[in-house]
This record gives sequence, C-alpha cells and structure tokens, in this order.
Amino acid sequence: MIFYPEERLAMFIDGPNLFGAARSLGFDIDYRRMLQLFAAKGRLLRAFYYTALMENEEYSPLRPLVDWLDYNGYSMVTKPVKEFTDAQGRRRIKGNMDIELAIDMLEMANHVQHIVLFSGDGDFRRLVEAVQKKGVRVSVVSSIRTQPPMIADELRRQADNFIELADLQASVARAERPAPPPERV
Repeated sequence: MIFYPEERLAMFIDGPNLFGAARSLGFDIDYRRMLQLFAAKGRLLRAFYYTALMENEEYSPLRPLVDWLDYNGYSMVTKPVKEFTDAQGRRRIKGNMDIELAIDMLEMANHVQHIVLFSGDGDFRRLVEAVQKKGVRVSVVSSIRTQPPMIADELRRQADNFIELADLQASVARAERPAPPPERV
C-alpha cells in the first residue's frame, strides 16, 4: 500500500460488495480496526459506508451494524430497498447505492488527495477515472483470490493501487470469539 502521512484521504465502502468479498475469503470485517488502519495511513477526513435497508421489516440483521458504524466514526449513507414483482411473478428487492457513492466521491475529490474505494464493481471504473483527472489517487480494495474474483479487471487496471483484501485480513478481521468452556457435571 502506498500512502503518505500528510495526505488527506477518504474511504468509500460499498457495504454489500465488501461484505461479500470478506465472506468469500472466510472472515468478517472489524470496522473499528479497519478505520484505525486507514486513519494511521494519512489524515482521514471521512469514511463513508453505503448500504440499502429493508425499512418495513420488524428486525433487520443489518440495523445493529449500521447503528454501530454511525456512532463510531463512519458517515452512513442508506436508502430503503425497493420491492417489485418480476416478469415471472417472483418478489424481488433492489437497493443499488452506486449513484450515491459516485456523487459523494466526486464532491469529496476536491478536498482529498487519496480515495480508498472498497468495491470490485466494474461500474466504478469511469468514476475512478474522473476522480483521477482531478489529481486524486485512488486505491481499490477488493479480491482476486475469491472464486470468481470479486474485482472487475477494468476497475483493477484503472486504480492507482490495488489492495488485496486477503492481505489485509490480519489487520482488519474480526477476532474469533473463543468457544465457551465445557460445562462441568
């Protein structure tokens, strides 16, 4: 990873994409450790986390994470998922946050020298190019070690730096909780 201690940086996390990559690699992200890791690399101005939420559900497994991130240094960007019925009559949900991430990144590009994008989505290639034209370096965090690779080749080629998520595992993985001791009879 190439970072300079005096540079202003921002993190942009495509939540579902990062979750999928980490899960495919067999670990969960410790978001406190990840924030500390990148805050130590430069002057971290913002860490954005993007995800869609089911608002009509009584309980969403994502809600505790979203609340924790919101109180612990992350700028949350959420929107409700949209439900629809496809041509075969099946109930589907859709919650794409790409446009929100793109607009925020373009706006932040005027205030930072380095952006770290946590996504492998090839749709972001043109966004990365546009931010680079503003003089901002872009590092992309994803994985080529998953089957299939989680990063689109065109995004990896466009990035100034590609950071393999598996290489960050020791620094950002959530510690496994030890198993409780067996009960004595």
